[in-house]
Amino acid sequence: MGYLYALLASLLFGLNGSTTKVIVEAGLSPAQLTFVRVTVIMVLAGTVLLVTNRRAFRIDRRQLAVMALLGVAGVALIQWFYAVAISLLPVGIALMLEYSGVLLIALVARFVFRERVKPRIWWAIGCVLVGMAVVAQIWASPLSTLGVLAGVAAAICLAVYFLVGERQVASSSPLAVAFWSMLFASAFWLLFSGWWQIDPALLTQSVHLHGHLETVAAPLWTLLLWNGVLGSFAPYLFSYMALARLTATAAGIVSASEVIFAFAFAFLWLGETLDGVQAIGAVLVLAGIIVAQTARANRPVDLDLAGPGVTGAIQLP
Repeated sequence: MGYLYALLASLLFGLNGSTTKVIVEAGLSPAQLTFVRVTVIMVLAGTVLLVTNRRAFRIDRRQLAVMALLGVAGVALIQWFYAVAISLLPVGIALMLEYSGVLLIALVARFVFRERVKPRIWWAIGCVLVGMAVVAQIWASPLSTLGVLAGVAAAICLAVYFLVGERQVASSSPLAVAFWSMLFASAFWLLFSGWWQIDPALLTQSVHLHGHLETVAAPLWTLLLWNGVLGSFAPYLFSYMALARLTATAAGIVSASEVIFAFAFAFLWLGETLDGVQAIGAVLVLAGIIVAQTARANRPVDLDLAGPGVTGAIQLP
C-alpha cells in the first residue's frame, strides 16, 4: 500500500504540472497561483486537524521557527520557481531540473551533516549533469536561460524542503507539518504575490486547455480548484500516507516517477515532445536521481531541528 500511495501522489503531481502551465498562460502570475495553491492546502489541512487532532495547533517557538523556514524556503519559493520554470520551459524539463536537487540533498547530507553516503553518489552526479546537458542541448542553447535558472533555484529549494521537512514528520504528524509549513508559505505570498491584482472576471473566464485539448474549455476557477485540491492537497496526503509505510529511500525512488508522469501528460495533453537525443538525456537524469536516492542512508543523523531523526522523506510539492 505504501508504494501504491507514493505512486498515486507522483501521478497527481505529474498531471498538475500541465494544469499549472495552462493556468499561468491564462493570466495568473506564478506568484498568484502559488498563493492560491498553498492557501488551499493550509485551509484543508487545518480543517482536518480541527476535527481530528487539535493538539497539532500547539507548538513551541523553536519548532515554529523551523516551520517558518520550511514554509518560506521549502514551500513558498520552490512552488514559485517551479511555476516560473514551466511558464518558460517544457513541463518535463522544468521538473527534471527541479529534481536535480536530490543531488544537493545527498551532498549536503554527506559534507555538512556527516551522514553516511555511498560512493555511487558520484556516478549519480555524472548521470544527471550529462543528462541535463543533453536534454537542454547546451550546444544549441534552445532553452530559456531564465527558465533554466528558475529550475535550478527550485532544485536548491527542494533540497531545503527534504532536509528540513523529513525531520519534522518524525516529531509531528505529517498533516500538522503540512498545515504549519503552508501557513507560513501562505503568509509569505499574502504579502508578495499581488493577489489583490487578480481581476475577478478572470476567474469565470473560459480557458482553452491548449495542445491536444485545445477544443476543450473550462472556467479558470475550476482549474484552480483542481490545482489546489487534487493537484496539491490530495497528492500531499497520499505521499504522507506512503511515508508511514516506506523508508526514505523507497519513497524517494518512487517519487522520481513524477518526472515520467510529467513528460507523459505534457505529451498527451500539451503535445510537448523530446527528440531522440533528448530522450536519452532524460533517461540518464532519471537514472541519476534514483541512484542518488539510494546513496543516502535510510536514517539521517539527528539535526535537532525541533525533532529527532527521520523515518521518511517528504514528496515534492
